[in-house]
Amino acid sequence: MAGEIEFTTNYSDLSTDNGFQFEFRCERCGNGFRTEFDTWSMSTATNVLDGASSFLGGIFSQGADAAQQVKSAAWEKASDKAFRKASEDVRPKFVQCPRCSAWMCREKCWNEKKGLCKQCAPDLGVEMAAAQADKSVDEVWAHAKMSDEDKRLSEQDWREGIVASCPKCGAPQESNARFCPQCGNDLKAAKHCTQCGAKLQPGAKFCAECGAKSG
Repeated sequence: MAGEIEFTTNYSDLSTDNGFQFEFRCERCGNGFRTEFDTWSMSTATNVLDGASSFLGGIFSQGADAAQQVKSAAWEKASDKAFRKASEDVRPKFVQCPRCSAWMCREKCWNEKKGLCKQCAPDLGVEMAAAQADKSVDEVWAHAKMSDEDKRLSEQDWREGIVASCPKCGAPQESNARFCPQCGNDLKAAKHCTQCGAKLQPGAKFCAECGAKSG
């Protein structure tokens, strides 16, 4: 019908007795647009009647009451007209997502390629960059929790050079030391099988390559 007014939930009515103003917001980022204040042409005349009723009373008061009723009806009609115009003015700046039905600003929160809002169809490049940033932050925190000595370790050190206890005296190692603080044993010394020459793992009693007894 011609008299129907399409309405949404993403707006605030800032109108007063003196005029009309509306604010429309994006339901994703919260940014939006505020219409210019539209002064109501009858506001001055009705304010004069309101003032007269407060001073003179009697018949003027009765006339003011009648005028107030006329004012209310006229204000409602003018408000509808102002809202309809405001909605038409800002409509090009918003899009309603067919998936979630939310009203999104076209400039920042609408994925033109997908025909959906960025809440339903995010920009993949943005999401990839965010995922990489999250991973980098996790790595920074993991690195910060390591001891200064452990930060200097190479991948080979991690795989071969760290021992939990001394293979000679059995003392537990509190850090990645080169020598055992209890017996002085060289914890980093590379030992080889006397039979085949293969490198022996720390504490190994037999060679993993030929089975010969170590030591």
